[in-house]
Amino acid sequence: MPVADPVSELLIDPDSSEFRLASDWLGRAGRELGIPPEQIARLDVCLNEVLANVLDHGGASARSAPIGLRLARKHDPDGADATLTVTDAGTAFDPLAVLPRSRPQTLAEAAPGGLGLVMLRANADSLRYVYAEGRNQLMFGVRWNTVHK
Repeated sequence: MPVADPVSELLIDPDSSEFRLASDWLGRAGRELGIPPEQIARLDVCLNEVLANVLDHGGASARSAPIGLRLARKHDPDGADATLTVTDAGTAFDPLAVLPRSRPQTLAEAAPGGLGLVMLRANADSLRYVYAEGRNQLMFGVRWNTVHK
């Protein structure tokens, strides 16, 4: 009988005061699932950026229901990966449909903001988005080698 992949879940209120709780949970759950500290740190950067964007850009509906967090770890012969899913009731928004901005050549060309997706893409090895049943589901993952040579 196959063994289920280890999973940890948390619901938080849609409020920035809950970000620390979410980061603490991620650290604890990640350690319990055997995720290396450097991979937990990468997931935490993504998590905080995503939570900030949910509150900043999700509209009133984003603040109307809890935000779901789900951390799962999987193994395969070449390594392991961890995926964190953030589910919210905000306005539908597929961050993967947004094309990366071109890098400014001068300070005058630089515009404030807009670096959240850059940070997400830089820290996650995988990104996936689904909008279902009135909720955004953004999945971002990290991968590491578990084979020691």
